[in-house]
Amino acid sequence: MATTKKQLLAVLGATGNQGYSVASTVLSDPELSARYDVRAIARATSSPKMQDLASRGASLAAADMDEPSTLAAAFQDADTLFFLTTTQYQGDTRAIEARQARAVCTAALAAGVSYIIFSSMSHPAVLSGGKYTNVEHFDDKAEIEAYIRTLPVKSAFFAPASFMQNFLGPFMRPVPSREGDGTFLLANCAYGHSRMPFIDIEETGKWVGAVLAHPDKYEGKMFAAASEILSMDEAAEIVSRVTGKTVKHQHVPDEIFKTFLPEGLRQQLYEMWAFQRDFGYYGPDMDQEVAWAKENARGELTGLEAFLRKHDYVLE
Repeated sequence: MATTKKQLLAVLGATGNQGYSVASTVLSDPELSARYDVRAIARATSSPKMQDLASRGASLAAADMDEPSTLAAAFQDADTLFFLTTTQYQGDTRAIEARQARAVCTAALAAGVSYIIFSSMSHPAVLSGGKYTNVEHFDDKAEIEAYIRTLPVKSAFFAPASFMQNFLGPFMRPVPSREGDGTFLLANCAYGHSRMPFIDIEETGKWVGAVLAHPDKYEGKMFAAASEILSMDEAAEIVSRVTGKTVKHQHVPDEIFKTFLPEGLRQQLYEMWAFQRDFGYYGPDMDQEVAWAKENARGELTGLEAFLRKHDYVLE
């Protein structure tokens, strides 16, 4: 009996949270693994994550977006490509990410890739009507999405919400109150009622997997990928419930909040927060876009409370 030839999915950046999730999801999903072979691509193939993917059936390839000559072999015979560009916190992120994306797309088209799935983002400069123009690490990905849409290739886009992982590090971890009363503060320039979408970024594959299962259905679509939208007060309440500590959100005036941020990224990170507060992470249609993406995700999604409990979250 004749068997249908599998398509080849190339995952560029397979050791990162997003790429690893996509590759892992396909390898572990009976329907997707029957449809796709996986080629995991990273700058080196010796890392534990790459070796894990290989042990589960992925082929491995080494390539670097900053060395375009390495991409051709990595993309050879690939039908579908998932990739992302990484924010360059040392500066020039727009120029660097744009250059990398064009190199990747040029190589992908030359290799005959017929479908690109790109990790995109909302567009603060546009959604804010030009008020916030320094959120480059969002804007550049939206601009890359616009560029991909002009190419002679099918495409779909995954735009992840604020990472729940930020609660595990200093970016959103509540800090002890200066009152010394054992309470904690989730302090930022948002207001208590300001709403933010959240995602466990290790679940990227649940959205990208939906595209891979039904590529024609989702061609041209953008997934505003979040498991839930929470106000700052609601997020603080969840942290309180998980940790047993009293946690409250505290609004910090903009100019004071800026002093909390690293000097080299101060304006960029401040405007990111202010944009979300003033215009919504995905803009005016955030609720509808998140609801649609959530309904179309492949598999059950993890909310913030379950995420924190999974990580045995504590405040000390």
